[in-house]
Amino acid sequence: MGKGADMTRLSLSLGLAALAAATSAQAAELPAEIKQAGALKLTVNSTYAPMEYRDPATNELVGLDIDLAGELAKRLGGLKIVWSETPFAELIPSLQTKRADFIISGIQDRSSRRETADFVDYLTTGPQFFVLTESAAKVATDLCGKKVGTTRSTAFPLEIEKWSKQNCEAAGKPAIQYVPGENSIDVRNQLKQGRIDAAVQGSETLPYAQTQEAGKYRVIGEQLSTGYQGIMFCKDDAALREVVTEKLAAMIADGSYKAILDKWGLGTNAVAQPMLNAAPQ
Repeated sequence: MGKGADMTRLSLSLGLAALAAATSAQAAELPAEIKQAGALKLTVNSTYAPMEYRDPATNELVGLDIDLAGELAKRLGGLKIVWSETPFAELIPSLQTKRADFIISGIQDRSSRRETADFVDYLTTGPQFFVLTESAAKVATDLCGKKVGTTRSTAFPLEIEKWSKQNCEAAGKPAIQYVPGENSIDVRNQLKQGRIDAAVQGSETLPYAQTQEAGKYRVIGEQLSTGYQGIMFCKDDAALREVVTEKLAAMIADGSYKAILDKWGLGTNAVAQPMLNAAPQ
């Protein structure tokens, strides 16, 4: 990442720090309707382990985002969380229609999503190629002209297209053939069934997948890009965004945030502080 991007991220971080300081001085408070209800309405796409998924042994909703949300709810006055589940494509509509108070569900901060929403970024992420261990592909450019699957409703299809143009087509090689999937589980099944040659998921999910199916998958190449996952808020919910940011910053400061990330094997994906709309793309 270049100096300009670093300065942009620094200015965004400083801007959020100033916002947090001003909010603290004004004693940021939970919106009255949430305080009165004593509960947060949150919805997730529960197919994105280890961020959020159903434990196969207990059917309990678990994951990094589930733990972070639980700790935030505790610090927001001991709020109950009313969870619901929805396909990834329905996460943003759930926020827009107020079925969810905010979204914390493995969703990437992207400029195209900021017209009606703000992101408080809390985890580094990036799309990553992977193949079956026995694949003949050794480097990422071996995937030029091959079938590569990813979840259709994410930003990853565009990331694959961009990468293919820069690394395959610009070198006179055939373009990657994108194959859509409904979710990451579907995409991995397509890979195991030989319907695709490779797949793309968020880099934060692959260590867990490799643990659950030991020896099955192999990461290939570097991340296609680097960005952030964010807690997503409606733009008109500034008060809720500010109080959640304040509590998240306190979790980072006291180590409870890092402990949750370490629990799920993602300590290296930590951020130094919450950042507002900081992703570059």
